[in-house]
Amino acid sequence: MPVKEEPSFEERLTGIAPWEVNMNRLFQVKEKGQKVAEAIATVLNVEVEIVNQELVRVAGTGRVKENIGSRLLRGLVNKHVLETGQYIYISSPGHHAICKECSLAGKCFYKAYIVYPIKVKEEVIGNISLIAFNHEQEENLRRQRDSLVEFISKMADFISSKVIEKQMEADKAVMTNRLEAILDSVHEGVIAIDENGIITHFNKSSEQIFGTKKNEVVGKNLKDLAPNLPLLTLLEGAESFTYKEVFADFNRQKLHLLSTARPILSENKEIVGAVASYRDYGETQKNVYEIFNKQQHLSFDDIIGSSASLQEVIKKAKKIASSNSTVLILGESGTGKELFARAIHEASSQSNKPFVSINCGAIPEALLESELFGYEEGAFTGAKRGGKIGKFELANSGTVFLDEIGNMSLYLQAKLLRVLQERQIERVGGNKLIPVDIRVIAATNSDLQDLVNKGLFRDDLYYRLSVIPLEIPPLRDRKEDIPQLLDYHRIRYSKLLGKKIIDFDKEALNICLNYSWPGNVRELVNTVEYAINIEEGPIIKIESLPPRIREEVNARGVIDYNLSGDIVIKSLDKIEKEAIIKALNHFGWHEEGKMKAARALGIGRATIYRKIQKYKISPEFVNGAKRNEV
Repeated sequence: MPVKEEPSFEERLTGIAPWEVNMNRLFQVKEKGQKVAEAIATVLNVEVEIVNQELVRVAGTGRVKENIGSRLLRGLVNKHVLETGQYIYISSPGHHAICKECSLAGKCFYKAYIVYPIKVKEEVIGNISLIAFNHEQEENLRRQRDSLVEFISKMADFISSKVIEKQMEADKAVMTNRLEAILDSVHEGVIAIDENGIITHFNKSSEQIFGTKKNEVVGKNLKDLAPNLPLLTLLEGAESFTYKEVFADFNRQKLHLLSTARPILSENKEIVGAVASYRDYGETQKNVYEIFNKQQHLSFDDIIGSSASLQEVIKKAKKIASSNSTVLILGESGTGKELFARAIHEASSQSNKPFVSINCGAIPEALLESELFGYEEGAFTGAKRGGKIGKFELANSGTVFLDEIGNMSLYLQAKLLRVLQERQIERVGGNKLIPVDIRVIAATNSDLQDLVNKGLFRDDLYYRLSVIPLEIPPLRDRKEDIPQLLDYHRIRYSKLLGKKIIDFDKEALNICLNYSWPGNVRELVNTVEYAINIEEGPIIKIESLPPRIREEVNARGVIDYNLSGDIVIKSLDKIEKEAIIKALNHFGWHEEGKMKAARALGIGRATIYRKIQKYKISPEFVNGAKRNEV
């Protein structure tokens, strides 16, 4: 059994397959054809028959009228004309050469007839015939043959023109349906108007955006429904626009849209209408959110480190994540402030909303205002056509992360304070207050309280921002996290760089443990990447670490050399013991000296006594060695 093919686009729109359209072209004008046939028969006193390509009678008079719709049983002459495209006059039916194969050869009931092809663009789509059934009609055909052939050719052309006209109407209907189908498949709302502002097209997405049905607006003047839609200005010669923000009243509702519009021009370049596409502003924001959120989602599980100080900060951050309160993250550069901000956002109820980050210290003040608040078209020289939405609007319903907040100017601090207090923003060059529902997480490596004291930071903004402060400890204060961080990023960069690095050797690890990491985790990550690029073997050695790390640790006496000249890394106990001896030798071994030494070392009085006992340190030590060993 043959497989049924899927219907074509035209079939789905019209319900008629292309081959059916071709076969039925004469049937589409059968009423016209029948009237033509009857008129000819009355005037010329002959019978008329019209057949299509399948030899089916489309129209007829007299004896053939009752067989309209039926197929010719023989029709050899009609077949000949359909194949050759040339008319034929048969004066002796049944005796002509074409008739030899006919079952009625020699006894045909036709007396004479003329068969003329009906053509559409040189394609024969059927025949029109003048038929004589009696001697009077036969004589009429014979006597007026030439004039009848010319007349019937005109009638064939007339029928052809009606077929073409009908086909054009069908094509127009298909194109209209196709256009409607395309417009309805578009996610954006589309409205088209004619030169008078009458709505001609209104797709399904427009029904959703504007909250009304197509049949309720098509044919009506757009000016009566939405007089402030800028689409109407194009009829007056205004320039087309792309992604223009539009505030419109439509059907008693206020809409916030993004629109793109173009005029419709005639062949003479005259404006004969306009068309515009519309997107719901909120829907557009959602799409932008999805782009932003294609960034890696980071949670508290992505924060590496098990030290008590770090875990305490994580515990606090988890507690406040579910609220909408403003958070101020404090910490040195590279400690992972943005990572904490993202983790807080991810743990909040707005995790499916945007997280928008901006570094206030990396953007000049003149640009930072427009980046944060957006701007209206024409707000300043070089302003983008249609204006631009700012980060606060992009983050609506989500979180804005303001890094390096201490670098913000006093002018922008005042505008930020207003956002935090009123939850509204005003674009640069604009006069409308736009509500925003956002959570602000700020971060700084500066001492904001000191900036407040110096008049460089607003005290009211400081108190607004520091509702919930989180202070991330520097890496040098949580050395127990260093091996975990090294291992995590070793595995990560080994995969990224396609190298099989399985570990750090003991000396390289000790160097990393004793380094001060002024750049914190960020510096550690860069160090691992550097080492994996440099290292040729499977184990990272001291020589593959950045020179600055080796030099600093060496300057602090962490590196020793044995008799063979090989590098030997001092243990942490040995370094600590040497540091205490040096401090005591400097401040003195008496009680006051021990107190000063403890303060200088950053430890308590009880701790220095415990360490002296642990390492069995006594005044006989000089520079870490017993006097008799010097």
